[in-house]
This record gives sequence, C-alpha cells and structure tokens, in this order.
Amino acid sequence: MSTTETAMINRIITRVSQDEIRRAAEFQAAILADVAGRRGTLHGRIKPVASSIKMAGPAITVEVRPGDNLAIHAALAIAQPGDVIVVDGKDDLSCALIGEIMSTQAEASGIAGIIIDGALRDADALAENAFPVFSAGLNPCGPTKSIPGRVNYPISVAGAVVESSDLIVGDADGVVVLPRDAVSALLELAQKKLDTETRRLAAIRHGGIRAP
Repeated sequence: MSTTETAMINRIITRVSQDEIRRAAEFQAAILADVAGRRGTLHGRIKPVASSIKMAGPAITVEVRPGDNLAIHAALAIAQPGDVIVVDGKDDLSCALIGEIMSTQAEASGIAGIIIDGALRDADALAENAFPVFSAGLNPCGPTKSIPGRVNYPISVAGAVVESSDLIVGDADGVVVLPRDAVSALLELAQKKLDTETRRLAAIRHGGIRAP
C-alpha cells in the first residue's frame, strides 16, 4: 500500500461510550430523530434487508468510488466490535458493494451493522441471517477492488453528514445519525419523549382519549 493510500485511512477515532450505545439501542430511531430536530436521518431509499433488525454503534465512515469496494475491506480490517460501517457509495446501484461473504465476515468480527448508500447482493441470505445491513438497492453484479477510497473521514450519505464516531441507530424505520458530541443530551431528551408517549398511549388504550 502506498503512502498516499495509507494517508486515506484514519485509524484513530474517539468512540461514544458503551453506556451511551446501550442506552441508544433502547430507543426507536424515530424517537431519536424527533429529539434531534428531525435532522440526521438518512433518505428513505436506505432500507434494512429485514424488518426485524436493529443496530446501534459508532460510525466507521467509508468513501468509495462507484462500484468499487476496496475501502470497505480496509474498514473491516480496522473496525472494532460494536462499530457500524457507513459507506458513501454515491447512491450508485450499478454494482453490489457487499454480499453474503463480506456480511458474514463483518458479523464474525463483531461489527454491529453495515449501511451502504449503494447496492448489495445475496439479499435472501442476508435477510435470513438478519445481520443488520441497510442499502439503497440490489444488484447481482459484483464490485471491483482496485480504487483506493477513504476511511474515517467525513462523508455525506443519503442526505446526512456522517463523521467517524457519530452514533448510528437503525431499525425497521430507517437510520438516524447522532453527532458524537450531542449524544448524551439527546439521550436524555429521548427518554423524556418516550416517557411522555408511553403515558399518552396508555391513556388512549385505557380511556379512549384521542391523541392530539
């Protein structure tokens, strides 16, 4: 690997705490998106391969050239258990950037999930396994592995800015990105909102009160 290629991989990031990750995982992405000011959600084209999946973890950001997944392999090599790999695939659906093999490798390494603004393949196998994977679409065509990208640099993914170590939460509704420095405050707001909504739902179910 050349010096230039090495410079495009940032191996040192400051992750959110394990306690914050655990707490974030208790909330729906929708709750977190609301308290974040309706900001930081990825475009609805980013969908989970299975509706039952849920994930939360710090972002390992990846930028690739359309149709090339070399940088994703680099990210898998440096990611730590619990990380979420977030790939700016340029919304290109001409070639799948990952499939069953890379997904299985990520799961075996303890990765919490993968988000790709691009295509994937082996959808049936990925859905059956239920490892958290989100993508913009499907394509049976495989990728190239020849063009260096960047790992752990700021990226733009499906309408949201994502920086390495931002907290990523995804579920059946989609994906929300919480800026690392704001996570603690947003989790407090999320708990208050959840408590309020829980009371409202209980009142509706037991008293017939109409929701405003």
